[in-house]
Amino acid sequence: MAQGTVQVTHGGASRWRRRSGEYPTLAAALAVAGDGDVLSIPPGTYRENLVVLHAVTLRGPEGGLGSVRIAPPDGVALTVRASAVIQDLHLEGQDRAAPALLVEDGSPELTDLRVSTRSAAGIEVRGSGARPLVRRCTVENPTGVGIAVLDGGGGVFEECEVVAAGQNGVSVRGGGRPRLERCRIHHATGAGIAVTGEGSGLEALGCEVYEIKGTGVQIAARATARLTDCSVHRTSTDGITLDTDAVLTLAGCDIHDIPENAVDLRSRSVLTLSRTTVRRFGRNGLSVWDPGTRVDAESCEIHDSTGDYPAVWVSDGASVSLDSCRVHDVPDALFVLDRGSRVDVVDSDLSQVRNTAVSVSDGATAQLDDCRIREAATGAWFRDHGSGGTLANCTIDAVQTGVIVTKGADPALERCTVTSPAEAGFYVSAGGRGTFTACRVTGSSGFGFHVIDGCRTTLKGCHTERCARGGYEFAEDGPEAEDCTSDEPGARLAAQSSPGAGSAGARTGIRTVTAGGGAAPARSPSEAEVPVPRPGDAGDGAQDPPPAARGSGEVLGQLDGLVGLESVKREVRALTDMIEVGRRRQLAGLKAASVRRHLVFTGSPGTGKTTVARLYGEILASLGVLERGHLVEVSRVDLVGEHIGSTAIRTQEAFDRARGGVLFIDEAYALAPEDSGRDFGREAIDTLVKLMEDHRDAVVVIVAGYTAEMDRFLTVNPGVASRFSRTITFGDYGPQELLRIVEQQAEEHEYRLGEGTSGALLTYFTELPKGPAFGNGRTARQTFESMVERHAGRVAQLTEPSTDDLTLLFPADLPALPALPALPASH
Repeated sequence: MAQGTVQVTHGGASRWRRRSGEYPTLAAALAVAGDGDVLSIPPGTYRENLVVLHAVTLRGPEGGLGSVRIAPPDGVALTVRASAVIQDLHLEGQDRAAPALLVEDGSPELTDLRVSTRSAAGIEVRGSGARPLVRRCTVENPTGVGIAVLDGGGGVFEECEVVAAGQNGVSVRGGGRPRLERCRIHHATGAGIAVTGEGSGLEALGCEVYEIKGTGVQIAARATARLTDCSVHRTSTDGITLDTDAVLTLAGCDIHDIPENAVDLRSRSVLTLSRTTVRRFGRNGLSVWDPGTRVDAESCEIHDSTGDYPAVWVSDGASVSLDSCRVHDVPDALFVLDRGSRVDVVDSDLSQVRNTAVSVSDGATAQLDDCRIREAATGAWFRDHGSGGTLANCTIDAVQTGVIVTKGADPALERCTVTSPAEAGFYVSAGGRGTFTACRVTGSSGFGFHVIDGCRTTLKGCHTERCARGGYEFAEDGPEAEDCTSDEPGARLAAQSSPGAGSAGARTGIRTVTAGGGAAPARSPSEAEVPVPRPGDAGDGAQDPPPAARGSGEVLGQLDGLVGLESVKREVRALTDMIEVGRRRQLAGLKAASVRRHLVFTGSPGTGKTTVARLYGEILASLGVLERGHLVEVSRVDLVGEHIGSTAIRTQEAFDRARGGVLFIDEAYALAPEDSGRDFGREAIDTLVKLMEDHRDAVVVIVAGYTAEMDRFLTVNPGVASRFSRTITFGDYGPQELLRIVEQQAEEHEYRLGEGTSGALLTYFTELPKGPAFGNGRTARQTFESMVERHAGRVAQLTEPSTDDLTLLFPADLPALPALPALPASH
């Protein structure tokens, strides 16, 4: 074969056909080659655009990888439309609008190719007929995508490597469904792997994604993926993200060395994990948001947080299930907050937790069965009204306080044991409730059960032993106890005085209700446990008595007292002035300008949108614009049904509950998700628009959410934007405002900031990362709670603390700032 010529060995058996031939160019050789022919390519650079239309074999010299370069000046270097065999070639592309290697049809075998290019994509598989088998290929594309699978394409990639990508390392969209086996994707700018769009999917087995200047794995917009025995590490943002009905399964995977969230889920996404480890993460190990978003984890381990955030964060109506899992060496283990949020934990271990193992707040629910909590500041803390759940057959050992119930929270604890707490086993205060059945406290350095502030807690069949300060410490007219016992003499039947009894009126012992019907003194009807309805609770209807009205001046004064929000206050005052002047003009017999009262609130979470909405309703009621001024808060899950017709019914019911007040729709943009298809959220919007027109004076509607998403929401229905008078933007809090919130929290809870603490807090809030999960006011409150917990751990070691010891918070009580781990220079 002459140098620089391509030899074609024909595979056909026809006598008239030549058995072989030599051609000066690859294009000429391909023009005569048919199915089964072999093209042997000598070393050299071929500046041709090749198109393979037959099941031929293209191969470079054996052992000469890289000696054959296909490098056209523009366009696609190699297009494959047949089940060809191609091996030992080096492809170079220079066209940023086209891929270097394009597979459009057939099931070709591509082996030992090196794609070194500056094009739109290194390898692109496009079309439902394209199913290549790609083995041991390397892609380097510093300007575009490494591997793209589009428009129904598929195929298998074995032992391939994306060594650099200017965009996503692997991009799957438009219904593409590839399989990756033992592949490595690294040094991508964008996502390591991105799967987007309904019908798109990916399966990865034994793959590694690392050194990514973006997210490691990104699944979005109804796409699905399954990763088995894969590793994701050393990203610059989140490890794995799911958004908008994405579905991901992780089996035997390892997610580690992530500076932000190891896994972040939003907008009804679903994640299933088994035998997976999440470790060394800077923010949350699992960050789970929004109604319908769900995580199911079995036999997983989450540990070694490098930041100061909860390992598992569940909020805004999301749910998480942990079965046979371990969470350890973290600042907080599980934080579940917001109405509708839920966590279910079975046969799991939470240990070596610097603050709180399980925190439940803002109306959330936690269910723990057969779990073990060890070495934590607080085992479980149910924080406020509406927060609750069940702890059953759980053990809590070596903690400061076993379980805390405060501010109207009402959990049920059954057959739980607290061993060796430094303070109380179970502590209830500030209007907390709770039912404790067959619970035990052993070896407490404080009280077994400590219930103060007259909390109406119920204890049944509980037992304490070896509690240093006493088994039970109750305030007068507080809890009720039935068949409870202690190793203190006579404690089962009568209230016993104790040398360690606290303030006057407190009792160490038990108010007993015997099983035979003997009861404690009855409470008067005024003390009966009648739930106080709050505006917006389910069932809140027009028949409820209106709340005691306050004057507009008093409510505006409360608005002015809120930290920050100066532009918001100006907007609300301007709107209020317009309404008030219009009312006075009408009384004077003059025409009044029509003022649309419906509003759009935009901004990040924790900036006071719900609080201002509640005050706005009160102001309108005080001006006689609304009958009651109560607030009914709903989100997508409250309005959108699962069947045709049910959405309109739900929306009508929510609107009816808000009659005479304010209907506040949080994250309203979720009613109109992008690529929504047959989503019933649009039906809710259409129904709402009609109700706002038909009953324009009965209800004020406020829609709220992130700024960009709300801009899109206002365009989904021609009547939406016209119904709202103005948009009020809630800016993020600055360090001074966050400091003021902490100062208010301290004042409310009877703490004081010691010398240097204000300055340390200001520095802390200045340096605190303000990423997407930053909670504004919520972050300030969590910081204060962390300071209180750290203060408790410090003061508990003092034998006789003074009043200053008990009330002063110092810089040492501040939680550590989250630290971004240094990324190694190479894999």
